[in-house]
Amino acid sequence: MRTLVLNAGYEPLAVVSFKRALVLVLNEKATVLAGIDNEVVRSASQEFEMPSVILLSRYVRIPNARRVPVSRRGVLRRDSQRCGYCAGPANTIDHIMPKSRGGKDTWENLVACCLECNNSKGNRTPAEIGWNLKVLPKMPTGTVWSVRGSDRPLPQWSEFLALQKQAA
Repeated sequence: MRTLVLNAGYEPLAVVSFKRALVLVLNEKATVLAGIDNEVVRSASQEFEMPSVILLSRYVRIPNARRVPVSRRGVLRRDSQRCGYCAGPANTIDHIMPKSRGGKDTWENLVACCLECNNSKGNRTPAEIGWNLKVLPKMPTGTVWSVRGSDRPLPQWSEFLALQKQAA
């Protein structure tokens, strides 16, 4: 079971196990906002509602929280597993400005690519061979990217994730 953790300002912070969430609640560092219907956790002397969403009592500042780290899996996911050059199925990534020519590993310089286009492009830029990108490569944004585990939300989370979308 997973629990959505909200910062004191109601923005989604993380997804943790229900055990971790219960520890935060028992130590009075968080309160339960939503539980899972008819699910309880029992100790020797008490019974607790299974937490689905908890709210931290103090605000936690996360440095660089809005920066999503670059990864191969992330680039493929951002581009929906589609080649940035031909829109076919992609299974590799390509540096728009080749690494050997100073290209960096950034969201803006990486694109999902099929093996055929990757081999054809080689050590050239798309402009040098007359290709156009079908996507605009940029850093992804949103709760799904900044909160690990929120890509598979539970129904109880919907109103709290909707608050985040309204604020953005």
